[in-house]
Amino acid sequence: AGVEKVFVIGGAQVYAEAMASPHCQALHLTEVTPPADEPEKYKCDAFLPQIDPAKFKLYASAKPLREKDGATIQFLTYFGVDPGTGKFRSPGSKVLPAGAVAKGVRHEEMQYLDLIKEIMEEGNVKGDRTGTGTISKFGCQMRFDLRRSFPLLTTKRVFWRGVAEELIWFVKGCTSAKELQDKDIHIWDGNGSREYLDSVGLGHREEGDLGPVYGFQWRHFGAEYKDMHADYTGQGVDQLAEVIDKIKNNPNDRRILLTAWNPAALKEMALPPCHMFCQFYVANGELSCQMYQRSCDMGLGVPFNIASYSLLTCMVAQVCGLKPGDFVHCCGDTHVYSNHVEPLYKQLENEPRPFPTLKINPEKKDIDSFEFSDFEIVDYDPHPKIAMQMAV
Repeated sequence: AGVEKVFVIGGAQVYAEAMASPHCQALHLTEVTPPADEPEKYKCDAFLPQIDPAKFKLYASAKPLREKDGATIQFLTYFGVDPGTGKFRSPGSKVLPAGAVAKGVRHEEMQYLDLIKEIMEEGNVKGDRTGTGTISKFGCQMRFDLRRSFPLLTTKRVFWRGVAEELIWFVKGCTSAKELQDKDIHIWDGNGSREYLDSVGLGHREEGDLGPVYGFQWRHFGAEYKDMHADYTGQGVDQLAEVIDKIKNNPNDRRILLTAWNPAALKEMALPPCHMFCQFYVANGELSCQMYQRSCDMGLGVPFNIASYSLLTCMVAQVCGLKPGDFVHCCGDTHVYSNHVEPLYKQLENEPRPFPTLKINPEKKDIDSFEFSDFEIVDYDPHPKIAMQMAV
């Protein structure tokens, strides 16, 4: 009685016994990774037991630190979970050591939650194109580590199938909202409706024809757009193919860019790109991606965008024989719609849970070959869905 926490500190046999105990709530460890070109640099005769994903899930991490000799050091916290249910045993705030957050050890989802809170408490009240009204800040950034987990937010359920199918749709260069509708994905319905197209001067377009939006720019930049039925094979610049070629053959190139922002084609688009362009970076056998988003809807869009570009990074990494590194999200006008304030306050009450992991079919080596069945999200245990109305 009266004992709050018991810490168990090495050696190997003591660790093994503690980790096997049903009372073990968390693992706090410093992971040392040798330099990539010297994997045998550190000679060890005893190791921490293999971490069983059925018993422990990664919850929080500090930013990796690279030593002068090329080794990487990172502090990690794993949650203890009930093997029967997969649910964690204690809330995250009760597992992290005192002062850990101040030293940079925290669940990565807290970046998103803190940014929402900051916007709603300190942001600028502004009007917007949709007439809904927003509270906004300018120039924000979030960073997600893709090495051990996948940033599918947990404080509300994110529509994973929609994320993956939309990205596959982008990669195909498709511009028809009907293709997503046929898969029961309706995220583009509003911007492809007859009423909306007429309202933005695209009344000549067939309903569902979004114009030269994201995927068209990725695969056919500069080509003349006709309609969503035309065959554009060989037309324009295939930026995505060029990105993959550069990563494979010139990985130190500082021009590995993918852009959806084409000023000459903006008036033809149902909606100008929100996530405008990204840059890829190769180092130490890892692929990282930084994306700039001009307009960031924190309630609905941003959780989707984080997952989408993280998935794109993982897909391109596999195609290029690399491992995923970091996804960096640079946000321009970062806003909360006025009709999202109440549901977001509800979301802020939810404590983050461990991120899931992503498994990709290892046989897929061609960016055009991916299907939804090639992706598996493992151990996703989010809070329930929180409904929010999309501003069109």
